[in-house]
Amino acid sequence: MFGRLFTTTTVALLSGVVALPSLRAADTHNSTIMLARPNGNGAQTEEVHPFTHVAYIPADTDPTSVRFSKIRLVKVASRISYTDDRAYCQQLAFRDPGGSIACPSSHTDAYVPAYEVTYSYVGQPLSTEDLSRDFRFSVYFRLDELAPGVKRALPVGRKGRSEAATYFTVTTKRETTRQVAIDNQHSTFCDGTYRDGAWTHTDTRCQDLITYTIAEVPSGYITVRVDPLAPRMTLAGASK
Repeated sequence: MFGRLFTTTTVALLSGVVALPSLRAADTHNSTIMLARPNGNGAQTEEVHPFTHVAYIPADTDPTSVRFSKIRLVKVASRISYTDDRAYCQQLAFRDPGGSIACPSSHTDAYVPAYEVTYSYVGQPLSTEDLSRDFRFSVYFRLDELAPGVKRALPVGRKGRSEAATYFTVTTKRETTRQVAIDNQHSTFCDGTYRDGAWTHTDTRCQDLITYTIAEVPSGYITVRVDPLAPRMTLAGASK
């Protein structure tokens, strides 16, 4: 009961005009700049970096079930703008405490061409109503990241799909994450019982003494990395 893990969350609060430090791509996948306007409205621009070549699937998935599915040319968002009308959002929150996905509103400002590479895998059903075990994920590559022969594999068909699969390697790994956990060894808990759905101390004067520690625990996801083969390797393989 007391061994429950709590994930730490970093929350950034922006109020008024804020001086933002410069962000490097190595520090974050998405860089966000927020501007505060005098009328209380906010304009936020997010630079999106979709070319991580990484996807995450549930930890209870069999990694050997990951299979190449298809590749196609697409356009992906590279910059998204958000607008936040505070007066409107406050009125909306008053009318609908649950909020609205339209507040703030978003708009894609820029797209870049990319190869979308999709893989399938077998996972656990999402619910008793949805018993499907077939799932998919996609990763994205810049046009200059893949070998020239990839374009020949774009046409739909089993032969093209089999050829396209040879241009990529897939590695999987279950990482560990650092989480805040209750330190049972150095914590003291009062005796009590559950009453009306709440934990009630037997001695009302007793106070729990709880300390925390950082624990390394297995991630709830498997990291899947898809890497392109070097062009010279694929050309050498094709010449055999």
